[in-house]
Amino acid sequence: MQFHHHTDHDLTVLNDLAEIPGLGFLPVNAFLIRAEQPLVIDTGLSNDDKDFVSWLSGAIDPADVRWIWLTHPDRDHTGGLFDLLDAAPHAKVVTTFLGVGILSCERPLPMDRVHLLNPGQLLDLGDRVVSGLRPPLFDSPATVGLVDHKTGALYSSDCFGGPMPTAEAALAGDAREVGTDDLRAAQLLWAGVDSPWVHTVDPAKFRATIDPIRDLDPSTIFSTHLPAARGMNHSMLEMLHETPDCPPFVGPDQAALEAMLATFEPPTPVAV
Repeated sequence: MQFHHHTDHDLTVLNDLAEIPGLGFLPVNAFLIRAEQPLVIDTGLSNDDKDFVSWLSGAIDPADVRWIWLTHPDRDHTGGLFDLLDAAPHAKVVTTFLGVGILSCERPLPMDRVHLLNPGQLLDLGDRVVSGLRPPLFDSPATVGLVDHKTGALYSSDCFGGPMPTAEAALAGDAREVGTDDLRAAQLLWAGVDSPWVHTVDPAKFRATIDPIRDLDPSTIFSTHLPAARGMNHSMLEMLHETPDCPPFVGPDQAALEAMLATFEPPTPVAV
């Protein structure tokens, strides 16, 4: 299930979702910035039934892509990476030294197609500059989000995400379409699932990492795992402020798994 949401003249948000039993429907977004040198941010899920390049071609000729910004090398961000490299022969992958190393454990990147960039460094796209930013919450040490200095938008990778109560909510074009209480609960849950370390660090030091986003005052917050959040900076940052004090997430154990499996109907035998 994949949809396009065009949010303005030079940005396409490519919406997908993953159903997580017991948690809900997690948005899985990729992004296309139609800059002078077009940039794709992440490349979707790695399921066998996904075809990211065909999906992207509904918004741009993949051969025109010049940059593929990989916010981090998790499988829900890299699904179409190598297919897109084949389809976009002039594109380079923007990632970190550690990101290259993690990817090499599965399939090495061609090093002549790599552009290493750390938080705080800039990338010139011709008509604008974008810069790397380490978001306050992350589940990979290779995570680097980005700021579009032309539009003021923040692309925060996993940070600010949350599983939505319905598929429709996960594919919404705006986070305001999700109820305030449901949204806050989903985000706090996801913080514990995706960044469990937040409950073990010094809260004051963690909260200091929110200040750069407050100072940035982004025009829109785009998360891989949340509908676009426009004009919601105050509530988004207040949610982050709460995360160290929330109860840690504890997932189902083996007994719970067996109880769930016991409720499933056995598969229907196939006649031969």
